[in-house]
Amino acid sequence: MQTIYSPRHAGHSGNLELMSGEILPAFELPRRAEIIRARVEEVGLGEILPPAEQTLDTARRVHAPDYVDFLPCVWPLWTAEGRAGSAMPFVWPTSGLRADIPPAHIDGLLGFYSMDAGASFVAGTWDAIKSSHDVALTAADLIAAGAPAAFALCRPPGHHAGRRAMGGYCFLNNAAVAAERLREAGASRVAILDVDYHHGNGTQEIFFARADVLVVNVHADPMVEYPYFLGHADERGIGAGEGFNLNLPLPHGADFSTWMAALEIACAAIDGFGPDALVVSLGVDTYLGDPISAFRLDTPDYPRIGARITALARPTLFVMEGGYAVEAIGANAVGVLTGFEAG
Repeated sequence: MQTIYSPRHAGHSGNLELMSGEILPAFELPRRAEIIRARVEEVGLGEILPPAEQTLDTARRVHAPDYVDFLPCVWPLWTAEGRAGSAMPFVWPTSGLRADIPPAHIDGLLGFYSMDAGASFVAGTWDAIKSSHDVALTAADLIAAGAPAAFALCRPPGHHAGRRAMGGYCFLNNAAVAAERLREAGASRVAILDVDYHHGNGTQEIFFARADVLVVNVHADPMVEYPYFLGHADERGIGAGEGFNLNLPLPHGADFSTWMAALEIACAAIDGFGPDALVVSLGVDTYLGDPISAFRLDTPDYPRIGARITALARPTLFVMEGGYAVEAIGANAVGVLTGFEAG
């Protein structure tokens, strides 16, 4: 299995987030990707390749074009105000406020184009976002060219990024952009399986009215866990997309047997859909040692997840998402990939 990786992700470093009433260093660290890359090399998974430079045309088909255009402007607009710290929002257009007109000032724009204060910017953030996007599309092109599997080692992650909003460490939705590229390349149907602890709200929103992309999430119950406002079992799609969104929320403390039972339901739905290709949003924050999650999967469980995905017998693109137990992230993420390869 080939891995696509860019060292440019490291430009997104030293950024902050709002959590539990404090402004803290973000849990989403450059070391996450570096440890995974080292593990890929250690186990001999396969060749590690740089991404090809990509246009933003596909991103503009899944995201609002004005949102895509805004992201490269954040840091210049922020520093034009004489600021040097992490750029993050502090006001949002919630119910009762207007959400149809983007403000002219950077503080208003940050709130207009975000869902939380968990996707902050520093000087190198846009370049890291663009490199992560390019990683995903380059890996998707490998699948479109006939590769049975590929790994997009994306950082920053993407599955919380919606059509017009960043949040949860995510800016462009790498899995959604990859799925759209596969459709453009001729796949009539694409399935996205999101196994991250947190619901992939952005991916759901982007494809919620579409019948050509099935979105399946196995995740923590949003009644008690981020992102709170999406991810319930009754969210099945709308219009042409009705029946093509499946959420499988699980309670705090879910163990591997509980989690795997949900994965079986997810795999049955994917089989029934009959996709030409599968995109896996690979989050390993389901790990029992993760600092911001509450499931109880352990390192030996992850190869078994990969093996079950192999049984779907579809060309498969793995796109890296979450996982914040940094020292274990390499063994866990690459464990899924080696389990997939072993079948």
